[in-house]
Amino acid sequence: MSTFSPTTARNPTAPISANQPKESTVNTVQNVSELVGRTLLAVLFLLSGLGKIGAYAGTAAYMSSLGVPAALLPVVIAAEVLGALAIIAGWKTRVTAVLLAGFSLLTALIFHHNFGDQIQMIMFLKNVSIAGGFLLLVAHGSGPLSIDRRLAR
Repeated sequence: MSTFSPTTARNPTAPISANQPKESTVNTVQNVSELVGRTLLAVLFLLSGLGKIGAYAGTAAYMSSLGVPAALLPVVIAAEVLGALAIIAGWKTRVTAVLLAGFSLLTALIFHHNFGDQIQMIMFLKNVSIAGGFLLLVAHGSGPLSIDRRLAR
């Protein structure tokens, strides 16, 4: 059974006790985990956006084949690349996370709605899961290792 207590670990007014070094370690693990989690969640969007630049014509044709105007491709690339960088840096995290959650759900509905194809169903559920991760960022924020936290000081 875990003795991990997020409430205690983040309570700056808790009395100093013999457990202080343990709490400090737990706090460090939480802070680093939040940063790594944000990065892992965002790297998919960063690589996807950069990949679309390298395969611009093919991506535009694919979008058009599904009824999405190819003229939106620069907006999609900007949303993925800039959104990912903002999440990784922890800048405007809650707003960016809401936008990327919506982007993930919209992408799932437009591009991955053929549930007769198991790969498309998995891609749909992947996008839904990613949206869930972004909604956790909306609820909890970016954490201490972020631009948001620095600006709040």
